[in-house]
Amino acid sequence: MRILLVEDDAALGDGIRAGLRLADYAVDWVRDGEAARSALLDHSYHACVLDLGLPKRSGLAVVEELRQRGNPVPVLILTARDSTADKIAGLDAGADDYLTKPFDLPELQARLRALLRRAAGASTPTLEHNGVVLEPASKRVTRNGEAVAVSAREYALLHDLLSHRNHIRTRSQLEESLYAWGEETGSNTIEVYIHHLRKKFGADFIRTIRGLGYRLGGPD
Repeated sequence: MRILLVEDDAALGDGIRAGLRLADYAVDWVRDGEAARSALLDHSYHACVLDLGLPKRSGLAVVEELRQRGNPVPVLILTARDSTADKIAGLDAGADDYLTKPFDLPELQARLRALLRRAAGASTPTLEHNGVVLEPASKRVTRNGEAVAVSAREYALLHDLLSHRNHIRTRSQLEESLYAWGEETGSNTIEVYIHHLRKKFGADFIRTIRGLGYRLGGPD
């Protein structure tokens, strides 16, 4: 899952990025409102963690323009502004959640999981298809009740496919989901991870739609 982090404090931003990477998110980090605006225009994200007090353009202006353009990406405001008026302004501008600094990283991760779950239209905290169950909170994957070991990239790819189980996902969409800026990908990287997941869950678990991409296969 790819996250945009918008935070101008270097030490805090570095810590948040490291913590989210440990939770298997691909994280792009920018430090001002104009860079955030450009990133949101040019790339697709699963969620955005956004400070309010930013150089060049305020976080509030970023989220207002985002919603005016009809971009539904979930936004979690992360700020030191803790007044009720600030919280109301942020939520009314279009943010989906509001967390004040200082904060605990596990709470930020839990709030992100909740935002991503709602954005995917999931009513439960687990993702499931044909006996394969993924638990985002624990990063646990099972098949018919038995634990299955997956790598971080395999987990991220599986999470993406389960989150879009009724849709075809193109190779470029999967790459956007799995990799942050500066991370190199081989020409057949996605195909390699697809192959690994098929070995673990069955050849028909992921279907190749010729000329289009991939989707989960079999009856739901």
